[in-house]
Amino acid sequence: MQIIKYIMLFLLFLSSLLLGKMLSKKYVERVEELEDIKNALNIFKTKIKFTYSPISEIFEEISKNASKKNTANLFIKSKEKMQNLSASEAWEEALKESSPNMNIKEEDLQKLKTLSKLLRNIRRRRTNKSNRINRRTITIPNKTSNTRKTKKRKTLPKTRSNNRTRASYNTNIKNQKKGKS
Repeated sequence: MQIIKYIMLFLLFLSSLLLGKMLSKKYVERVEELEDIKNALNIFKTKIKFTYSPISEIFEEISKNASKKNTANLFIKSKEKMQNLSASEAWEEALKESSPNMNIKEEDLQKLKTLSKLLRNIRRRRTNKSNRINRRTITIPNKTSNTRKTKKRKTLPKTRSNNRTRASYNTNIKNQKKGKS
């Protein structure tokens, strides 16, 4: 009778140990997938910001560089669906298809679906960015004729060090003007 109790205790211990290992592995994979998706979205953000590549090309490049197979499949499916649907609809459809294979929770899935709302506005943002560049051109009257030339303004990025540089540059010019007069 004692032997049966010890065997049952050992089996209970062994089954709880295996169950714990399985759950911990699932959580570790979830964290790794979310980090991979985060890295992919950072790549997407920089590509959108600094290049004018189409979204489908960016998704293809991300799928090639993704370290997790599930993340790569998500971006491949969304790229394939972009041939027939808009970018936001393709992203949502790819998420629906890929979510059963991924180790993410429902709340993570909802956060990833918010990206589809951002994808709707990318074309508008690109247009606004080019409009901002056009607004930065200033008109300078030409001394020899009545026509005006446009010249792009050179601006420094707004950081503390550049503000100090601008301030010292302005004081140096003022000091030079005082020394000349």
